[in-house]
Amino acid sequence: MNKEVLHNEFQFKASRSSGPGGQNVNNVSTKITLLFNVPLSLALTEDEKQLLVSKWENQLTKEGVFQLQCDETRSQLKNKELAIKRFFVKLESALKKAKPRKETKVPRSVKEKRIKEKKRLSDIKKTRKSPL
Repeated sequence: MNKEVLHNEFQFKASRSSGPGGQNVNNVSTKITLLFNVPLSLALTEDEKQLLVSKWENQLTKEGVFQLQCDETRSQLKNKELAIKRFFVKLESALKKAKPRKETKVPRSVKEKRIKEKKRLSDIKKTRKSPL
């Protein structure tokens, strides 16, 4: 995965942001939407594309475009940088393969402890019964 090639494939849209900023918020487009077309990407292999499509299925448009919005700061440039950082974090976590779980055996001491506790509770309940 080449980050420079990926960086060239990004498209950005700027729009007016909500939130604090006074009168400036009505005049300046500081909200950034990062657009990344997964199927048309040249930086990713076919396996990586399929993995991303399956993991991001609820976050992709019908055309396979991933959208990420950022409107935290009042600066368009800072929002753009934040969106790029978030994208790479999301991408790396999506492409990370999970380690297979190794099945382990329940230790004998744990089994014995469970049975011992069951017997103890059973004895306690037996003493509660009224004699016949």
